[in-house]
Amino acid sequence: MTTLDRRAAMAAGLAAVGGTATAGPAPAPGPPKFGLGLVTYNLAAKWDLPTILKACRSAGIGAVEFRTTHAHGVEPTLDVAGRTAVRKQCADEGVTIWGCGTVCEFHSPDPAVVQRNVEDCKRFAQLVRDLGGVGVKVRPNGLVKGVPVEKTLAQIGSALRECGKAAANLGVEVWVEVHGLETQKPANMKAIMEACGHPSVGICWNSNGTDVADRSIAGSFDLLKKWIKSCHINEIYKDRGRVYPYRELFTLLRGIGYDRWTLIEVGKTPPDADSGTELLRYYKALWCELAGVEN
Repeated sequence: MTTLDRRAAMAAGLAAVGGTATAGPAPAPGPPKFGLGLVTYNLAAKWDLPTILKACRSAGIGAVEFRTTHAHGVEPTLDVAGRTAVRKQCADEGVTIWGCGTVCEFHSPDPAVVQRNVEDCKRFAQLVRDLGGVGVKVRPNGLVKGVPVEKTLAQIGSALRECGKAAANLGVEVWVEVHGLETQKPANMKAIMEACGHPSVGICWNSNGTDVADRSIAGSFDLLKKWIKSCHINEIYKDRGRVYPYRELFTLLRGIGYDRWTLIEVGKTPPDADSGTELLRYYKALWCELAGVEN
């Protein structure tokens, strides 16, 4: 695809969400305290670290969450020198290391599997501390057939408490992504967080369709707002074929004084780094419009 073709396609995508960009309450006056960051899943999954940093700098993206298994190689297997090098490269380019995104999950009926995930989370917490980051993203990923829902939610919360204690000892946090077919439902996430009860464990808002009722996320947001420590936003340029009220989300985040990051999490990998960087620029422009920020 040529640059001209990409621009035309992206412009069409922006036009297609014109209703999304104008729907919802007007932003509160004054700039928001939060900024725009990037989750490497999946937009930057095939990019090495220099490519990620170059793209972020070019598009005005301020922070990055390194998702595990991606080409950047930011993993617990890095030695001390490797961790120091990653930290320096990001600092030199002016990009904040927000944290690491893992696939740690805690719903299995097998205690040994749960404990392996807990220990993996602890290893990532050490990595994040060494990188100078803030937190580790984990997830619930579903319920177990034949097991009472309440038991599984409590089990997830208990495992998260252990993760939170270890993270707190390292001066970092644990962010539980609102994730999983059933566990992403706000009432279930609330139960998980109440079962956890550790101050270093919060949620990563994930901009799911299950947040929305009567074209508003206000009810879901109210259930979870006191735990929000991170926030993922998805394909606001095409909205995945549904209406998600991003302007309302950003207004609600302003209302709780959220001063962290809203991080781009895009589901598809671009054909090349240039098209991905161009997409980031379009994304930043639309984010600015929705959040009430001058681009």
